Amino acid sequence: MIRFDLDPAFVREQVRRFLREDIGEGDITTLWTVPEGTPARAWIVARQPCVAAGLPVAAAVFAELDERVACEAAVDEGAEVAAGARLMRLAGPAAPILSGERVALNLLQHLSGIATVTRRYANAVAGTRASVSDTRKTTPGLRALEKYAVRAGGGRNHRAGLSDAVLIKDNHVAAAGGVAAALRSVLSRAPGGIVVQAEVDSLAQLAEALDAGARAVLLDNMSPGQTASAVALVRGRPGGESIWIESSGGITLQNIRAYAEAGVDTISVGALTHSAPSVDLALDFES
Repeated sequence: MIRFDLDPAFVREQVRRFLREDIGEGDITTLWTVPEGTPARAWIVARQPCVAAGLPVAAAVFAELDERVACEAAVDEGAEVAAGARLMRLAGPAAPILSGERVALNLLQHLSGIATVTRRYANAVAGTRASVSDTRKTTPGLRALEKYAVRAGGGRNHRAGLSDAVLIKDNHVAAAGGVAAALRSVLSRAPGGIVVQAEVDSLAQLAEALDAGARAVLLDNMSPGQTASAVALVRGRPGGESIWIESSGGITLQNIRAYAEAGVDTISVGALTHSAPSVDLALDFES
């Protein structure tokens, strides 16, 4: 069964925007080459191993163009597939399949690319307490879809935007006059239920944040050894086991395991969304 936890109304709105950009006043190539009503059957096929993500979004593209196009997923969202695997079958009028092909593939290739990279990072920390989280380093206008792809790949979403959680970063600290001052200001205003997290880049800043009441911290650009020391400092405090610890900055597939084994709760990786290469997919008509 396809796992699809995006709002369908939101997806339709975005798909309409994408199609307006690509089709504009009309797909003149298809209009002038394909007789109206010509039937077609096609498959979306993986040309390389990947993690499939975005099949319902691709289906929404064709549904928006013509509800007579039937789309049937051949794999689940989040499934690991081999090169040559068939991901989705399409059947219906040829024209809307041709007109929607590029938009559907672009989305599916991009989201599957994110899910594929995320799965690699998630596999690298398997067996530890750490999860892998995304960041706000997303493509403007595509954040909800990109974060969906992270979930499909086995990752965890960080905050969706600036209004749903507090993350006090280095420039906030500089403007506020220190970690403690920034935290005190936020904690005096934040309503219950709002996550308040402070970014720190040294053990001294970490101690300052903890003394000011931080219950969630982000260890920024620390080495694995420094991270282990920071985790020991946090966990050694009364109630420290329940304090949320995140690592970020300079995390790669080669070193993420060391950060996970240091005992953090999550590791945020901007590359999940800002650097994931699109996977190679194709839409092939049956002859």
